Amino acid sequence: MAETITKRADDYAQWYQDVIRAAKLAETSPVRGSMVLPPNGYELWENMQRGLDGMFKATGHRNAYFPLFIPKSFLAKEAEHVEGFAKECAVVTHYRLKEEDGDLVVDPDAELDEPLVVRPTSETIIWDTYSRWIQSWRDLPLKLNQWANVVRWEMRTRLFLRTAEFLWQEGHTAHATSDEAVEETRTMLDVYAQFAEEWMAMPVIKGVKTASERFPGAVDTYCIEGLMQDGKALQAGTSHFLGQNFARAFECTFQNQDNEQEYVWATSWGVSTRLIGALIMVHGDDAGVILPPKLAPVQIAIVPILRKDDDNEAVIEAAEGMRDALTKAGYRVVLDDREQYRPGWKFAQYEVEGVPVRLAVGPRDVKNGTAEMARRDTGEKKSVSAREIVPAVREAIHDIQKALYDRAYAFRRDHTHVVDEYDRFQEVMNAGGFALMHWDGTAETEARVKEETKATIRCVPFPGQFPGVDTEEAGTDPVSGAPAERRVVYARAY
Repeated sequence: MAETITKRADDYAQWYQDVIRAAKLAETSPVRGSMVLPPNGYELWENMQRGLDGMFKATGHRNAYFPLFIPKSFLAKEAEHVEGFAKECAVVTHYRLKEEDGDLVVDPDAELDEPLVVRPTSETIIWDTYSRWIQSWRDLPLKLNQWANVVRWEMRTRLFLRTAEFLWQEGHTAHATSDEAVEETRTMLDVYAQFAEEWMAMPVIKGVKTASERFPGAVDTYCIEGLMQDGKALQAGTSHFLGQNFARAFECTFQNQDNEQEYVWATSWGVSTRLIGALIMVHGDDAGVILPPKLAPVQIAIVPILRKDDDNEAVIEAAEGMRDALTKAGYRVVLDDREQYRPGWKFAQYEVEGVPVRLAVGPRDVKNGTAEMARRDTGEKKSVSAREIVPAVREAIHDIQKALYDRAYAFRRDHTHVVDEYDRFQEVMNAGGFALMHWDGTAETEARVKEETKATIRCVPFPGQFPGVDTEEAGTDPVSGAPAERRVVYARAY
């Protein structure tokens, strides 16, 4: 390939940008902070959508759609919410342009009666709607999800990880009791963790955010956190218990079974195209992207080795037979018979793009009834029988999915440290990784650590997240010297 990819060890941030460009996953647009998703990137997102959407529906959720534009007054109804998003809002104030002296200008006579916010998230517009839809306990629970785009006017942007506009899903549910809402919040966190580990092959830590890190307007925010190859954490998904905050703000009440009026209990939860950034940084290598087979837009690339002076009909026929058999077996397959590119160029392209399995078929393979199979994760090549191509590929696909998870899990295990001294904590943060350290529970200590080390509390982990480590054990916070009820997960993060 003509594309040059910086080595991870030389400049990890540049490697990330190079890999995205070379694999044709995304590119910057003329609008600062926005991105274009070519087919490689968008098809990857589509596969994520399909997987998650099936899991949402299996847990009783339905899809709906709500407006892109939100009246400014709606955001003002929930104080913490508006404070959390005010600095990131894009605002529409006029509805028309006009030509003036050969230029297009905003028509001052077309000012809106009330400015409209381009949705940074949809709690407000949805709870205004729910207040009309929900009247009694018979209307509950209401469990909806929306696939949409949102706009948050970020100053520092990075493809997939932090952009002004991004794609996501946002679930919004309404419940009759607090217990039901909390159960929903935890259920959806489990769905996210299952998707991350079983589809993305990315091990994650589940836990609850501290007060300073929780979603604006939430009572509690639960999260999954992954560890990237540079030792930084990435928040990969969040699930929020909203209590009755938004129901109170929008007067969403219901008549319970005792004929009494109560405010509804709420949750919201979401993941975004940030997951693609996580996928790149967890599995990629110096040659490009490595995609887990469950999500790869192309799972198998078949490259026929064609000779100018040979009769290539038999080679093409053999390659087509493999493609048809694998497609019938349910795999996403491409047969690359483009004559304008040499086989070596194609091999390099599919390596950069992270295609899990590559099959090469030449005249000698046809004669022997075989194909050369190469794994993207290990680079291992071996000859396989053409007649047994489906079971051979099935085994390889299964092994690759598992091997990627095992490798990522081993990396996280080796870069997770139990820390009892602040000096040691700073060493771990400089090297990269998770630090399990006691925290006294105060915002002051949390802020001090962030200021001095740029590390944040990624979550207060649920029990059993770290084999062999009792994070519930009481101790002493090495930063403040005060008693601490438990250990928390610290890391520098994206």
